[in-house]
This record gives sequence, C-alpha cells and structure tokens, in this order.
Amino acid sequence: MNTKNQQSPAHTIEDVVNEKERVSRLGRIRQFIFGTLDGLLVPVGVVSAVAGGTGSTKAVIIAGIAESFAGALSMGAGEFISGRSEAQVQKAEIAKEMKAIHEYPEFEFQEMIELFEHEGVSKEDATQIAEILQNYQQSYNKTMVEKELGIEMQPDTVRLPEAFTMGISYIIGSIFPLIAYFFFPINIAFPLSLCLTVLALIIVGIIKGKLADLNLFRSTLEIVLVGILSAGGGYILGTLIPKLFGF
Repeated sequence: MNTKNQQSPAHTIEDVVNEKERVSRLGRIRQFIFGTLDGLLVPVGVVSAVAGGTGSTKAVIIAGIAESFAGALSMGAGEFISGRSEAQVQKAEIAKEMKAIHEYPEFEFQEMIELFEHEGVSKEDATQIAEILQNYQQSYNKTMVEKELGIEMQPDTVRLPEAFTMGISYIIGSIFPLIAYFFFPINIAFPLSLCLTVLALIIVGIIKGKLADLNLFRSTLEIVLVGILSAGGGYILGTLIPKLFGF
C-alpha cells in the first residue's frame, strides 16, 4: 500500500510571532463585544425612556447622541486606564519575582521544578528541564513569570488599540437604537428601534460565534437573551423611577 509523506507546513520565526499577534488581535473580541453591547443596550434604554416620557423626537435624538459620545469616551478611557493599571501592577509583580530569582536562586529553582511537576512532568524530567533553562536566563525568567504568576513577561502598559476598539464599537452599537428616530415619528421609530437593536444583537452573536468557533444558534441566543433582559430592565427602571419622583 502506497503512503504519502505528510510534511508539516514550512514556517519561520516571523510566522510564529505573527501567529501570536494574530491571536492577540482576536483577543480584542472582549472589547468588541463589551463595547457593542453597551453601545446597544444603554442607548436603547435611554432613548426608549425619553421617548416614552417626553414624546419628543428632538429630545430623543439629543439624548441619544449625547449618551452615545459620552459613553464611547467613557468606555474607551476606562479600558485604557484599567488596562494600563493592570499592566503596571503586573510589572511590579514581575519586578518582585526577578528580585527573588536574583536573591534566592536555589529556592526559585525548586519552585520551577515544582511548577513543572504540578503540570504532570516527572520530578526527574522537571529537574532536567529547569537545569537546561538555567543556562538561558531570559527563557528561565520568562518561564518562571508565566508559570508562577500566569502573566506575560512584558505586559503592555499602553493599550490604545483596545481602547479604540471599545470606544468605536460603542458608537457603532448606539447607531442601531437611535437611527430610526431621525426618519420616523416616535410611534413608528420606537418599535423599529427595538427591532434594529435585536437585529444588531443577532449580528454580534453570529460574529462572536464565528470568531470563537461556537454553535452560532447558541451564541446568538445567549447574546439576544442577555441583551433583551438588560435593555428591558434599563427601560423599566428609566420610566418607573422618574414616575416615582413625580416626573
């Protein structure tokens, strides 16, 4: 029987690095989903409450636009500051670990062995791996940080792409619940706004499912249900609370 030799695809170190960067970019799905959902759900609650409370298309549009841009700036700034703060804390922890490796090398060496053993490597092999890594200080430090602290060796303290992703996705999401009020009276725009918001939730669910290789129906249903519950709660609170105070 003839067999064909199977060869792994050729690749260079650049390909490996690019693959890591590709996966890192895919990791921005969190900012995309977070920003888009907030951009859909907060404005739909605001414009629906304003529409029901005032009956003024102009008031709805002004409130929607103000909320959209304020929300986008807030989300983008929040993502930037929180990401920067997280990275700064991680750098401080890495500095402590580097100091420990320098001051207590034997203790840290034993920790390295135990970390490999914890992953199912035999003590003999774990010791051999740790000894080999000791000959390459950069790899040794990187392995210790990633295995003991569970973080990257060089966390990024300037996360502008993530902040932009969050802010822009928020604005894009806010278009769906607001756009109908530009063209139709409130009695038509209100149900149309809700329908467009549900449509956008479905689109987000499909995108999430495709990127994460999930069942598209379950991914979409999850997003839509969470979105409806959140938007419904926001609308009820936005109309009920003002009435309780006589507005």
